[in-house]
Amino acid sequence: MNICVVGTGYVGLVAAACLAEMGNDVHCIDVNPEIIDRLNAGKIPIYEPGLEPLVRRNCLEGRLKFGTSLADGMENALFIFNCVGTPSQPDGSCDLSYVDQVAQQVGAVMTDYKIIINKSTVPVGTADRVRRIIEKQLEQRGLSFEFDVVSNPEFLKEGDAVNDFLKPDRVIVGTDNVRTAKLLETLYAPFARSRDKMIVMGIRSAEMTKYAANCMLATKISFMNEVANICERVGADVKEVRMGIGSDRRIGYHFIYPGLGYGGSCFPKDVRALINTAGEYGYKAALVSAVDQVNDHQKGILARKINAYFTPQGGVNGKTLALWGIAFKANTDDIRESAALDTIKLLTDAGMRIRAYDPEAGRNARAHLAGNDLVEICEEQYEALQGADALAVITDWNQFRNPDFNKVKTTLTAPLIFDGRNLFSATYLAGLGFAYFGIGRPVVTDKAKG
Repeated sequence: MNICVVGTGYVGLVAAACLAEMGNDVHCIDVNPEIIDRLNAGKIPIYEPGLEPLVRRNCLEGRLKFGTSLADGMENALFIFNCVGTPSQPDGSCDLSYVDQVAQQVGAVMTDYKIIINKSTVPVGTADRVRRIIEKQLEQRGLSFEFDVVSNPEFLKEGDAVNDFLKPDRVIVGTDNVRTAKLLETLYAPFARSRDKMIVMGIRSAEMTKYAANCMLATKISFMNEVANICERVGADVKEVRMGIGSDRRIGYHFIYPGLGYGGSCFPKDVRALINTAGEYGYKAALVSAVDQVNDHQKGILARKINAYFTPQGGVNGKTLALWGIAFKANTDDIRESAALDTIKLLTDAGMRIRAYDPEAGRNARAHLAGNDLVEICEEQYEALQGADALAVITDWNQFRNPDFNKVKTTLTAPLIFDGRNLFSATYLAGLGFAYFGIGRPVVTDKAKG
């Protein structure tokens, strides 16, 4: 099949590469010529495991092309995937300006039947909005012919997006047209060879499903962080509590890891967008609002622990912190809404120096933190420890899970670890002479001070 994908971000680039991998001819469009030049040169602008070889292979074999002309991309395409960004606005609502622009351009150049697929995460009612924009453009051109607008939300995890697209749990399709549903079933058939994964529903239900899914996952994260904070106060160990509740099949073990809250480009934006959408329809989403508030508080919890520890020693002013992990999660270079940024801001505002390291997000962090003279981005994991008074672990990269603790201890000025992801054993570190602070875990405090 001939496919046009608009947008070369996480969603667009992954979708284009995976669709091409299944034998389709895909034309990927972006308005930024610099991005297109880089892609045509084989350079991927984002870090996503498995994506680069997929893009290069399909470009080499001629199934995947990049360009800036939507008219060229649409010329022979039946499916038009709209994968542009929908960032949050200050009030939490979703900025649909890029979606609108694509709809206007589609309507301005379309000459025959097309299926426009909203792949980006958009508020309920966006498909109707896109349809009206295209109809207006066709009317202005004196044309009238059939087209369809479909909701087909993405369910991709950053760090595992390629696998999620190639082996999806489900494919949600929102349409009221049986013929369109059959065409999409044919398109997605290679991704569902073991079982039928496509679920067809109403357009607004499909749009709502995306928000409901992400808000449910965000709720589990915020709930477990609340439990962890209570555990600290009552003397319980959240790791043991997690094992106890996760064994209940109605709950399960997924997404009940306590930590520093959720981040990235999806959960924070989608939670706020659903709160905003509910408000527009006269409903106060109390639970979802609480999820957002708990998460905002959780992002600063490690900084507050560090401040509290150093307060008896005159505070964090003039002290240095080694920080491992800047990306909002492992296996990505995305630092949007990362707890590391909250931690860094709170501590540098109090005068603490930060020596940070991340395997992939260093370049993005340098650009974002360029104006903060108290932050240094290091090139090597253990380099960040030099001259530091403590180590804080923010992101759960695999290489942080079992470090050389003897090297950590001898390089730090004091054996002190703040573990924001509960990667380490408090008992084991106590035996090595460390002071240890986790999230909802027993605290070991005497070693560093002694």
